[in-house]
Amino acid sequence: MKRFVLEQVTDFCDFIRGNDFSDFLKENSGCNSYHNGNAKSCFPDIRISPDGNHVHVILHKPKIGLLTFDKYQIPALIQNRKHQDLCLTRTVPILDVVYLSISSSNSDGASAVLAVIFQNGKAEFWKYCEVRAGWCLLQSSDLCNSPRAKVVSVCTSGNFIVWCEERPPSECSPATSTTRNTLRYCICKRTYEVEEGAVRLGGVKIALHNNPRYMVTASGDNVYLLPDTKASCLGSISRFFLKWSPQRDAIAVGTACTGILPTRATSSANKESDFKKLISDYIGALSNVNPPDIWASCATECGGLVLLLGSGWTSLLQKDGTLRQVYKLADNCLTSSGSRASQSSMKLYHDILALTVGRTLYLIDTQCGIELEKMALRQEGILFVNYERSHTPHLLSEAGLFLVRHGESEPGHKLTGHLQILGPDSVLAEAVFEEACHHYQRRSLSSVQLTVEKLKNGGMFQAPISLSSILSDYLRGEGSVDEAQGGASNGGVAHGSLLSSLEPELKRLVALEDIKALLAGASEKELAGHCESLVCEEVSRLLSSEPDRENVLYLNTIFGAFPGESWRALQGVLRLAVNGDGSLSAVARPEVWKVVVTSVQPATARAAHGRAPANVAVPVFELLCRSFLQFQPTWLPGFLELAQQQTGASSPSWSYEAKRSSDVAPLYKRALSVLPADERHQDLEVELLLSSQKPPGVMRALRTLIGRQQWERATQVAKRFCCKSALLKKEIFSILLHEVSQHRDLDPYLDLLWTLCPEDLTVTGILNIVLKDLPQVPSGGAGPFQAGGSQLTIGLLKPLLSKVLQRETKPSQRCGSRFTVHSGNRRQTE
Repeated sequence: MKRFVLEQVTDFCDFIRGNDFSDFLKENSGCNSYHNGNAKSCFPDIRISPDGNHVHVILHKPKIGLLTFDKYQIPALIQNRKHQDLCLTRTVPILDVVYLSISSSNSDGASAVLAVIFQNGKAEFWKYCEVRAGWCLLQSSDLCNSPRAKVVSVCTSGNFIVWCEERPPSECSPATSTTRNTLRYCICKRTYEVEEGAVRLGGVKIALHNNPRYMVTASGDNVYLLPDTKASCLGSISRFFLKWSPQRDAIAVGTACTGILPTRATSSANKESDFKKLISDYIGALSNVNPPDIWASCATECGGLVLLLGSGWTSLLQKDGTLRQVYKLADNCLTSSGSRASQSSMKLYHDILALTVGRTLYLIDTQCGIELEKMALRQEGILFVNYERSHTPHLLSEAGLFLVRHGESEPGHKLTGHLQILGPDSVLAEAVFEEACHHYQRRSLSSVQLTVEKLKNGGMFQAPISLSSILSDYLRGEGSVDEAQGGASNGGVAHGSLLSSLEPELKRLVALEDIKALLAGASEKELAGHCESLVCEEVSRLLSSEPDRENVLYLNTIFGAFPGESWRALQGVLRLAVNGDGSLSAVARPEVWKVVVTSVQPATARAAHGRAPANVAVPVFELLCRSFLQFQPTWLPGFLELAQQQTGASSPSWSYEAKRSSDVAPLYKRALSVLPADERHQDLEVELLLSSQKPPGVMRALRTLIGRQQWERATQVAKRFCCKSALLKKEIFSILLHEVSQHRDLDPYLDLLWTLCPEDLTVTGILNIVLKDLPQVPSGGAGPFQAGGSQLTIGLLKPLLSKVLQRETKPSQRCGSRFTVHSGNRRQTE
């Protein structure tokens, strides 16, 4: 049994010319009206008064004008009444109809005052009086200053009329032809005041110059400037929208994936702002986002905005700029046949979001994101808010006006106001079904997203017993499956057992709500303390939990939003400390190190058109290395050594044996990947290479030091690592001997270098290396091995050659009769 049903309020029989209106809707509905081969709906051109008593239809080609249909207010005046349309036909296209005020206490009996805005910048102000002949023209005015301006969108906010107008190229700032064609619009405002028999308009003030085509949407005291999807050549401009307060002249930039950007709002202080100058402060932040398109939007009661995005998500943009995802439509729902032509209608009724997509009506609880109802409509329609019953969804279709009311009460549900809200047990049951979806999705080989409806109706869910088992295993709660089986045997899910299993999670939710309450009333200092405590708990939890992709992505988000707090939390989790000898130590649990060195890639959304996403998250190890680099770069080599100790990489065999092929890079390469490509971090790069304790890293560090001519440091590295491996010692000595043969910079360190000579290197091998690496001698210059030049001399090589020669001749001294040579003389000894 459905929790909500549609109840018909009227079939337009109580409207003047209601039958004509019904016939018009039937002739121009999406299924009957075609334009250029595509179904075209008339509902986007229908405007409904806030009290639901007046309906206006904007007519376009071939007939331009406005149709009005008004509800009878005084039954005695129904008979013999000549109805007067607000306006019949016009030669200039009508852009929009906006209501200025509604009052039932006017002295002349007027109940509504509205403005008809024409595309050429003209405006007509009308009022409706029941005791007279219906609509009466108050006055005609020029809304725009420029006679050549063209209005593209309009709305009212408080006592302001706000619009976006297109200026001729000659009236725009000089620019290139492409920019001039795109940024030739401006945002304007002027005050209005409804008086008896007239409307007084204030002067025109331009709030923003040289901007693209925007659709203006009012919400409370704010006006949102949304990219017009009909405009061409938007490019990167469609990545963001603007939030503007006409009262304070303050403009902020936001996106459909991050909300209002956390930068200072630009206040024009009653001065005109330039769009290009405004956006220049946000180029860096906007270049890293790729938000989905905005399909539809509607205002909230507190000045926020609800967005229907091309990704299928409905998101709530709160007044403070926070963006929260509410509900996800089924895949391909928006791109299915006919959905785009209907131009989805969406309205917010207190905490209930009503959304129509094609001929489907969704009712969604915005507090918890639960789908309350999904109704199939017989005809397409448009949602509207009736201010007299603002918490009840109202729908206009070709069959009449409808409202949504609750059906017969079901167990586990309660009624609040006009709508039916889920009770606690039903919320738990819905949570169980959602958890079962995740359970089956992880074990499914299909890429099709599983929904609760498919789970219930597609035969995938077998019994409530399985659901209870899934919940118990997933949450590791204290609820007994036997209890769930007992409740399920009666034909339904045992809510008591579910509540018992969910108790740990519910306690966490209650604790979270308590923290929210503390944050709401905390001072700035207390807020910083609470924030650091929360970040510390989350970082500790994530570094101790299973390193799956969602957790890695969440950890990226925390480190990006709270870098300082995350760094302090990281020190506490790893228990980092500097010893007396300057080395870094850490006392962390093995499961923490397992998460730290994991190579799990975080989950990232696929970018549009197959392009790589701009804001790609990084694995945990690289993320922590970035934090070290930002706050304590001198600790980064020590952190690398500690991480290698946990993976057994600190005791290599110091051989060049072939390793098993793997897609995972060594830890030292992963640490090097976070360093910027500049010379400022070359010293840190050398330290990381040496901390790797791997021959390729050591040789790379030695070559870097030689390239920078840091000879003392290079010789120290050679002395330190020559004892690690005979093969490594030979390669280090060879590269240093090559440098000795090239220049005289290593002369002060020759005594040390000769001590590093490998045991298996002969005099012939040494001379081959030297002769091979000797530079070309210019004609007339000193020859090789000659004193007085800048080249290598025999005198410099003599200690090394003598040492190696003595080592080579030692075995010959074992014979009984040994001979020694002194000054060229031969002497026999016993």
